[in-house]
Amino acid sequence: MSADAVATIQERLDALGNRFEAAFAAAPTEHELRAEQAKLLGKKGELTAVLALMRDVPADQRPAAGALVNAFKVKVESRFEACLKALGNAALRTELEARPFDLTLPGRLSLGRGHVHPVLAVRDELLEIFSDLGFQSVDGPEIELEANNFTKLAFPPDHPATDMQDTFWFDSGVLLRTHTSNVQVREMIALAERVKQGARPACAIVSAGAVYRRDDDVTHSPMFNQIEGFLVDEHVSMAELRGVLSALAERLYGPGTAVRFRPSYFPFVEPGAEVDVACVFCHVDDGSRSSCRVCKTTGWLEIGGCGMVHPEVFRHTGLDPERVTGFAFGMGIDRIAMLRYGIPNIRLLFDNDPRFLAQF
Repeated sequence: MSADAVATIQERLDALGNRFEAAFAAAPTEHELRAEQAKLLGKKGELTAVLALMRDVPADQRPAAGALVNAFKVKVESRFEACLKALGNAALRTELEARPFDLTLPGRLSLGRGHVHPVLAVRDELLEIFSDLGFQSVDGPEIELEANNFTKLAFPPDHPATDMQDTFWFDSGVLLRTHTSNVQVREMIALAERVKQGARPACAIVSAGAVYRRDDDVTHSPMFNQIEGFLVDEHVSMAELRGVLSALAERLYGPGTAVRFRPSYFPFVEPGAEVDVACVFCHVDDGSRSSCRVCKTTGWLEIGGCGMVHPEVFRHTGLDPERVTGFAFGMGIDRIAMLRYGIPNIRLLFDNDPRFLAQF
């Protein structure tokens, strides 16, 4: 029986040898070649079944029988590597002989078009409104001199108001701007130069862009977007200011939207005021606001600050406060976007999560 076991192993190996040679040669792809190898050498492969017969081989004959099996395994692996290399060479030859790719052709995969960020959409809408009202849009630097950001806007040195606008400093006298009012300073200085050459002391400017303060909570961000406008001319009054902001409110929130001013302090205006608009979320026929969490049942939403340009600002920028007057206003674009779209946390605007931004 022992001799029969050795003979059986030899017969099985011879049969496998004839079959695997043909199977390897006929495999058209690497995937199919590896599948044929697994049928032979895998844990449940045909060679494993042959090895099970070793238990019937006498102990003195097992080394010789084992050598037969190992030699057969080496032969299989060698043939597998040769076939694998042949398939790789054939694939490379086919690729080299094929027609070249035209890299100028457009891609077949369409990624779809993007859309405007909600903050930028609101910014563009605001700029369009002010353009219709006669304001010229002007950009300004985000890295600014302390003089243009604070001193020329009538912020006295070490004034407590600067604590509300603590910012990021590069060096002594150079900082990231805390508001777009630096554009007001630059434009007024340019206006003063034109007045010296005989021009009329008048301009209407609006500027929008990123500003920076050391704030970080659900309604504040270290970087946010602001829009500011100002008008300078002879005999400008609060009436013109209210007219401009009322027109803005109606364009943003609909005809008849009420606007109110609340007295407030800003170093660069006198008098100064906070600007509120009637809550657009709880406006119902019966006037009930008992459940509105947005305006906290007050019926009003704050959108920014405003006031008449302080005479000191005119003096710092080279204009004559006895000859000209003007008004200025500023609003947070992000806050207007949050109110417009019902966004509860300002950080959502800057996380750049496409699942969130695709909703607008």
